[in-house]
Amino acid sequence: MPNILAKAFGFIEKKKMRKLEEVVGEVNSFEEEIASLDDDALKAKTSEFKKRLKKEESVDDILPEVFAVVRETAKRLIKMRHFDVQILGGLVLHQGKIAEMKTGEG
Repeated sequence: MPNILAKAFGFIEKKKMRKLEEVVGEVNSFEEEIASLDDDALKAKTSEFKKRLKKEESVDDILPEVFAVVRETAKRLIKMRHFDVQILGGLVLHQGKIAEMKTGEG
């Protein structure tokens, strides 16, 4: 019986992981577009996000683009780009869960 449960829960976790990896892919799909913005346009994204949230979009709707903006901002300000695994960890934290990362993964 424990083996069946382990397989079932493992499948569920793999399914959740695939969904998170899809969101990381969406974040990556914004990278070129966001990188092409000048500093003022990048700053203006915050106001744009606030307006979009006041309309009918949810945080989850805009989340990949927001993460892409954060990644680009870090790249410009501290000359460091978030790795995909760090974006993944941020997504887990956004869900209110705990993310444990191995040393060297961010």
